Amino acid sequence: MGGRSVTLIIMATMLEAKPFVGGLGLKPYDKKPFPVFTTENLVLVISGIGKAHAAAATAYGLLTFSPLVVINTGAAGALDGDHPTGSIYQISKIIEHDRPNILTGKPVHHKPDILKGFTDVVLASGDRPVINRKDRSRLAALAQLVDMEAAAVVQTCRTMAVPCHIFKFVSDDPGHTAGAHIIYNIRRFRADMFDFCAACVLPRLN
Repeated sequence: MGGRSVTLIIMATMLEAKPFVGGLGLKPYDKKPFPVFTTENLVLVISGIGKAHAAAATAYGLLTFSPLVVINTGAAGALDGDHPTGSIYQISKIIEHDRPNILTGKPVHHKPDILKGFTDVVLASGDRPVINRKDRSRLAALAQLVDMEAAAVVQTCRTMAVPCHIFKFVSDDPGHTAGAHIIYNIRRFRADMFDFCAACVLPRLN
């Protein structure tokens, strides 16, 4: 894959990525240190859940494949009732809610790259799952959605000077407090996320 004509896709789980692998005709490339699937100009790396996994997988993808651009996509939880399950959003700002700035005490912020024409929201990103109503309500003052990887993906891309775009679909809201609900909705909406990325996002990144 030598040149910088590659788009790198970072996703947390195979559960979310399955339609991307099939729909994009991706072939297995490697299993370690991360599951990797490729075509001539696309690389999909399955990071695992959490910021440490996401940072390591992104760094691995950047150093191994020298991509032109990175996209992180997959599921996120809604922090309020105004962002229904299945809806898809571009992330315009990320608040690392469990990592305060050492000088100000306020959460560290990150700015992904933006494509025009999409609905943008703010994402809270941290290592601790935010599922119950009380925790969601607390974070709702800062963001609309929450995940566990995007902050690390963007920070790694910024360190390596590679553009990074974040798109998320809503897999759960304050009414979903069980893991089974989240898994059910990921299976329910993951194909819609793939269709959206394949039709509306990936063609604008190549």
